Amino acid sequence: MSDERKTFTLDGQDVEFTEGQTILQAALASGTYVPSLCYHPEFRPHGSCKVCTVKVNGRTTASCTTPATAGDTVELATDDLKDLRKNLVQFLFTEGNHFCPSCEQSGNCQLQAVGYELGVVSGHYNPLFPSRPVDASHPDVLLELNRCILCELCVRASALVDRKHVFSLSGRGITKHLVVNAESGRLADTNLSVEDKAMSVCPVGVILRKRRGFRVPIGERTFDTHTASEIALAGARGPTEDGAP
Repeated sequence: MSDERKTFTLDGQDVEFTEGQTILQAALASGTYVPSLCYHPEFRPHGSCKVCTVKVNGRTTASCTTPATAGDTVELATDDLKDLRKNLVQFLFTEGNHFCPSCEQSGNCQLQAVGYELGVVSGHYNPLFPSRPVDASHPDVLLELNRCILCELCVRASALVDRKHVFSLSGRGITKHLVVNAESGRLADTNLSVEDKAMSVCPVGVILRKRRGFRVPIGERTFDTHTASEIALAGARGPTEDGAP
């Protein structure tokens, strides 16, 4: 039957799953936090950040794109996988320009929160300091490309939900970057609206509403009061009556 419950082992513990669930989805539903940045429950996962990497029967794979399979042996919390995730997040801080103390998204930034979960307290590697433009042409939205981690969530949200295709990625490797789909390359020359889904999915501080940056004081923001794991596990459980994790 399609609704028959099956299990795989995750770090030695049986995890039940429903047919069609990925390893990440099943783990979160069981109460086990799997760090991730590019995963969003409303979109089909595509494994761009690799922070959710696990070992399945001894082979590494992204848990957000790997279907849960009965009888599989999955490892999440081994020392080498912890080091891998930590290094991946450190690379993201190094590759972009992330200055948390002066960022208006501090406390609402998933990269920052996941970094804390993984014990990242410094960039560790020498920063690359890429030169990326800040697009302030739109009357209501600021585009701060220096913080982009190439998760593609805004690309998918704009294409699949908003049906506007405002954003896309261009280039390869170290030159890969977010671009605006307008002949001028300016956000003002698109039909982006502050009500668009693309406005709410960025895990960092790239797409920002103007004139709202510090409306909620630092210290009272999402990840100031709850950890990344608490938010992720609460999302897997669904909303509560009081809205708290």
